[in-house]
Amino acid sequence: MATHHKFSATRTAHVYTIGTIGKHVKNVWIVTHGYGQLASRFIHRFEPIDDSETLIIAPEGLSRFYWGGFTGEVVSSWMTKGDRLDEIADFSNYMQQVYQEFIPQLNEDVRVNLLGFSQGCATQVRWILREFPHFHNLIMWSGSIPEDIPYHEKKGYWDDKKLFFVYGKQDQFLSEKRVKWCYDVIEEKKLTCQTHTFEGKHEVDKAALKTFVTEFL
Repeated sequence: MATHHKFSATRTAHVYTIGTIGKHVKNVWIVTHGYGQLASRFIHRFEPIDDSETLIIAPEGLSRFYWGGFTGEVVSSWMTKGDRLDEIADFSNYMQQVYQEFIPQLNEDVRVNLLGFSQGCATQVRWILREFPHFHNLIMWSGSIPEDIPYHEKKGYWDDKKLFFVYGKQDQFLSEKRVKWCYDVIEEKKLTCQTHTFEGKHEVDKAALKTFVTEFL
């Protein structure tokens, strides 16, 4: 009979940034990519909001694999359903390390924006509700919040924060049924969330991102 053992092991994580780190930064973005992407490529979607007072931080998922099976492009993921609680703990600890590495180097009044794309939405929310970091805006882009978290237990934590649900009208992964499900979860959890749509598919559309930041943040 096989015996299962678990222990923590140190591994190398990869994080990409756009902008110069320092006390001059007024806006910082921590952005998490979707399933089967790389942070090194994903971060370029945020070039339209790059300016001299903005820092963009893109951590990369810890699980890498070949997109084509045994060969092909190397991509990454945040978690699977296998040993999911361990994976949630691992990426939450990782996200918290990223936060603690960069945020103290910025101005104490820096505006903290968190954006998760697709699978990266659940990544952000699960990390947030394990570590409760200080932030101002959470943008769920083409993804949804996990429904299995007791948000009401920390209701006051959300009071001074803004939540946004943003998606493309032609998103091939968000059917009307799925969008309604997202709304139902938000309503059930009694969260205040603004919804914005754009003409586009399942991606962080550069033009839509620029418009969203200009008009709503």
